[in-house]
Amino acid sequence: MITLAIDTATKTAGVALLADERILAEYFFDLPVNHSETVLPAVHRGLELAGMGIADVELIALTVGPGSFTGLRIGASTVKGLALATGTPVVGVSTLEALACNAVGFPGVICPLLDARKGEVYAGLYRADAEGFPEPVMEERVATPAEILPRVQGDALFLGDGLAAAAGLIAGRPGDITHFLPPNLQSIRASSVALIGRRKKQRGETLDLTTFVPRYLRRSEAEIRFGEKA
Repeated sequence: MITLAIDTATKTAGVALLADERILAEYFFDLPVNHSETVLPAVHRGLELAGMGIADVELIALTVGPGSFTGLRIGASTVKGLALATGTPVVGVSTLEALACNAVGFPGVICPLLDARKGEVYAGLYRADAEGFPEPVMEERVATPAEILPRVQGDALFLGDGLAAAAGLIAGRPGDITHFLPPNLQSIRASSVALIGRRKKQRGETLDLTTFVPRYLRRSEAEIRFGEKA
């Protein structure tokens, strides 16, 4: 199965093209430009280099949140445009689950943290399952690091751009049960989105594009200030 994966949920962005579990092409961007300037060109270039067109894609996987309001909207509109034009099924992948995939070799609890601003983080807790995929052990939430850290017991690995917001509290944990990944594994990889997406497709967990909206976990500034729908 040819899977196209797109991630625009955070300040980084990514595109991956897979044939079954084989990564044909993968792009990662951490640039001060709008994701719309990088993602579609990467989609087209990846397909071109693989000798394919968008019609050859059998599944599109997308990070659906939590994350940046603007980033999530860019991803959703991009994928809806591609999928509605071709009839390709779409699966949604949790941003935190995709990030936790970087650490599935770790035997303890995996705690991905994303910067939610305003002194808060988007957080989840996962353990690797028997197939090497993240399995949630706590519902994803947006909260202060002080509300999240007491829930992380025992051997734990922390990762993500929310580490800075939680650094003081994490530093208070015993060093022998507190673990981190190197810098190159601190961001979401679109190939992880694709692999999780394939699994969700096998379970029949596809999105209805007519009703789908990203998972923001919190209200937008417009909703807070004016009661407008995000």
